[in-house]
Amino acid sequence: MYPSHPHPSREVPSVSQAGPHADASARPSDGDGAGVPGPESTTWRDVVGAYVGLTKPRVIELLLLTTVPVMFFADRGIPDLMLVVWTVIGGTLSAGSASAYNCVYDRDIDEQMRRTRRRALPRHIVTARSALVFATVLAVVSTAVLWWGVNGLSAALSLGANAFYVFVYTMLLKRRTTQNIVWGGLAGCFPALIGWTAVTGELAWTPVVLFLVVFFWTPPHTWALALRYREDYRNVDVPMLPVVKPAAEVGRQVVLYSWVMVATSLALWPVAGTSLVYPVAAAVLGAVFLVEAHRMWRRAKTSDALSEINPMRLFHASNLYLSLLFVAVALDPLLGR
Repeated sequence: MYPSHPHPSREVPSVSQAGPHADASARPSDGDGAGVPGPESTTWRDVVGAYVGLTKPRVIELLLLTTVPVMFFADRGIPDLMLVVWTVIGGTLSAGSASAYNCVYDRDIDEQMRRTRRRALPRHIVTARSALVFATVLAVVSTAVLWWGVNGLSAALSLGANAFYVFVYTMLLKRRTTQNIVWGGLAGCFPALIGWTAVTGELAWTPVVLFLVVFFWTPPHTWALALRYREDYRNVDVPMLPVVKPAAEVGRQVVLYSWVMVATSLALWPVAGTSLVYPVAAAVLGAVFLVEAHRMWRRAKTSDALSEINPMRLFHASNLYLSLLFVAVALDPLLGR
């Protein structure tokens, strides 16, 4: 599984991976990094915490939130508990592996960016070689867990999402194009497919619609965060959209993607034949999200100051939107019987 979108602690997704999606709990280091422990002052708790940090737990949470609800929807009720457990374990390990690989490859720019300099590798608590071994072990174990405890298709999708995130997004797109998160975010969309195949053993149009919801959600979510940290990205020459385009253009594109996202979310109603529980929830949540997106765009058209634009308001709203939308996916077959 695999991450798909940057969060303040990484950059950014599936439980099986994403986007997909960003660790919003991390905070930039203060000043010049004073107080960051060096190897000589590192304790075993620091080391354990560093390895956990490599997996970007907040990203994993979001990815699992787009995986487990789909399992409820695919089962049209409550899925087998052990199947959920194996899917969650495998997805967690897979997403953690992708994030750790990302940390290894991006360690040079992470050390220069205020919001990422407190990660394990910039702090030299974990060596790049150890982190690479850790990521590889997680990838192997996650694939084995999903293959044995779930099914081969889910394991293959998870491994594919991991590889896509590492080789396509992290290594190929991120430092080369403003479209990095648009196409790189595909990896974070895989949890919807994995959750569905874990229960049914096959793909269908229903999880594809949910896959696309996450795909169109990722740019507004990530660009709001990137706008807040645009100087960080500019300083390390990562061409995120807010770095190369004015805030007003970023706001315009956020609005465009948001409208397509909401329209796609409503398409699940006729495609999957849901009850009214889901479309009502999707319509209300979508309306609130669109209001926030338009408000940010309006603020960006009148000022380029971050204090005026307040992009983190939309960022946090995007997390809440996706979480509640997938809760509605899980509840629809339970409440709409």
